[in-house]
Amino acid sequence: MSNPRVTPSCLSPINNAMKDILLITILTLVVGCATGGGSANGATSKANIKFQALGGLAANAVTCSALKETLQPDGRLEVRANVHNRLGKRIQVQVNCVFKDAEGFSTGDETPFQSLILDERGQKTVTFTSLNKKAKDYTVQVRLQR
Repeated sequence: MSNPRVTPSCLSPINNAMKDILLITILTLVVGCATGGGSANGATSKANIKFQALGGLAANAVTCSALKETLQPDGRLEVRANVHNRLGKRIQVQVNCVFKDAEGFSTGDETPFQSLILDERGQKTVTFTSLNKKAKDYTVQVRLQR
């Protein structure tokens, strides 16, 4: 004789509530991934285009909160980058800048990597200046120092 599986009536509301929570969680994940997150701050989106974290660990640990470009009187480009530590521990990174022409190609003007120590959730400003007038664009690169 088979024994049909019987669910007590008191568990029925719990099962429905769990289904609703699971459905809401899945929908939240799908909508969040479809929109790609993002920020309403225009400076942050601009910073992310011209800022590159080298390696997955650096991408999780360091962001660029602001970038400022200044054209010097002699025609050289000066770039200031605010490098921000997202971790709750002190880290040491290396930062450099690759200057590019108007078409996005390197001008051969690439600064050497310089070490930067960032305190827990700290931020520091780094300044780079191109060597010639050809620089119209740039990419600031950061990597974790080992």
